[in-house]
Amino acid sequence: MLVTNVRLALVQTNPTVGALESNIDSIFAQIKAAAEAKADVVVFGEMAITGYPIEDLASRETFLLDVELAIRTLAKRLEAAEFRDLAVVVGHPALASAQEQNGWAIAKNCASVILGGEIIGRYAKHHLPNYSVFDEYRIFVPGNDLLTFEHKGLKFSTVICEDIWQQGGPVAELSRSETDVCLILNGSPFEMDKDDKRLALVTDLAKRHKCAAAYVNLVGGQDDLVFDGDSIIVDSKARLVARLKQFKTELLCVDIESKDHITVVGEHHLSKPNDNWQVWNALVLGLRDYVQKNGFSSVVLGLSGGIDSAVCATIAADALGASNVFGVSMPSRYSSAGSKDDAKDLADRRGINYQIQAIESMVLPFETSLELEGLPAENLQARVRGVILMALSNKYGHLTITTGNKSELAVGYSTIYGDTVGGYAPLKDVEKSLVWELARWRNAYALSRGEVEPIPLSSIEKAPSAELRPGQVDQDSLPPYDVLDAILDAYVNRRKSLAQIAEYGFDLDMVKKVLKLVDQAEWKRRQAAIGPKITAMAFGRDRRLPITNKYKG
Repeated sequence: MLVTNVRLALVQTNPTVGALESNIDSIFAQIKAAAEAKADVVVFGEMAITGYPIEDLASRETFLLDVELAIRTLAKRLEAAEFRDLAVVVGHPALASAQEQNGWAIAKNCASVILGGEIIGRYAKHHLPNYSVFDEYRIFVPGNDLLTFEHKGLKFSTVICEDIWQQGGPVAELSRSETDVCLILNGSPFEMDKDDKRLALVTDLAKRHKCAAAYVNLVGGQDDLVFDGDSIIVDSKARLVARLKQFKTELLCVDIESKDHITVVGEHHLSKPNDNWQVWNALVLGLRDYVQKNGFSSVVLGLSGGIDSAVCATIAADALGASNVFGVSMPSRYSSAGSKDDAKDLADRRGINYQIQAIESMVLPFETSLELEGLPAENLQARVRGVILMALSNKYGHLTITTGNKSELAVGYSTIYGDTVGGYAPLKDVEKSLVWELARWRNAYALSRGEVEPIPLSSIEKAPSAELRPGQVDQDSLPPYDVLDAILDAYVNRRKSLAQIAEYGFDLDMVKKVLKLVDQAEWKRRQAAIGPKITAMAFGRDRRLPITNKYKG
């Protein structure tokens, strides 16, 4: 058996799409840290140089040429003696040749190996993924061979992203190439329970090809995606050796004596946090990176005293610090004293900025002039609140965040240009039942750390209400949320038909009503703010139906 001693560094970085110079600087800083840790090989995630996904930047030749220049600039920086024996594996897009282009896709998804200041090898996928999350032409072009390189007695092979989901293609060459360690560069967005699927894929690859496997993922928010890190390494017997932290940039080194004998350098962990911790931190990181990467420093939101605004405000305070969160209570003639008290209580508990802007004096002239009553008058209140938030956003430079949840978004239970206004929606992919669960978890987490529970108990326990008319509650218009969410899960997430959902025991008329509401609300969802994807079926990213659509099957 081959016995050697190669130190491999796995690095999770948080790139910003298009920020080539700062991304390269971040990568170089991690390479320097790896060299100081006496690493022999360092591997980064998929598209670490450009950020991911690059969407239509993949069709801009000038962008791809700038990327190539950035890679070569990085290689030049690695000519220094301290890096000369350090092999660097990094992901990036590259310009396809004229023969490889299919008429519109001109980018390839690549991994380059840099050693001694030279690019000694490059593995290119055809073409750049972009399905659901990233549409991919799942083709392996003839001659697109597995990239292997030997370093200090070990043979490494490099694959990218979806290669490990395929039975054929480059991964099939791992056994024949006698690979010791497969390096898997990934840009895999967070979804609930996805970590177990990744681990199963990586361990299966190790078993089938009798090689160790190091899976390196990105970290950070990019528009409506959140990359959670959680990189892993397994040995050739499919034993989990180490996993990196979720939602954190991190460098971890392992010593490889052989493909079935790998030890971790320093502290490490194998366990994973519970599901609620993962979801909460995905929402926090998604908001933080969206705000900061787009040049904002603060957010403003409406505080109604209800559960959704309370959870959003707490996520924002966790993401940005309480001093950068501005909550606005906008009571109407129908707002209960309890709701106003709960909004103030929430602000006091978390220490966020708080102000009151009553809306009656603004609503009344519209109602009188237009002779509004009933639903139009209710929607007017929501729209006046939207105007207030956007005015404060314009005045102070805050990003407005909207507080609606996935259940409301699904059935259109919102006022377009009213409570839907904003640039980011933290709860867009979070169903109402999970909002409550997260609120209880966050309070328990605070108590476990000796902190004040941030979310008032009354906000959690009271019946949800938009308070747009006397005595209004959500259940005047909708089924109870536990029932609604179960129906939505069947229809939206699992794509079941009306008849199939009714067979689960739900009232047929209720199912018809809910499905009709979902289908009719597509036009609203198309205009909704983006928000972090945490499920496999997020509106706007994974699920889109025609707005003009007469099919009711």
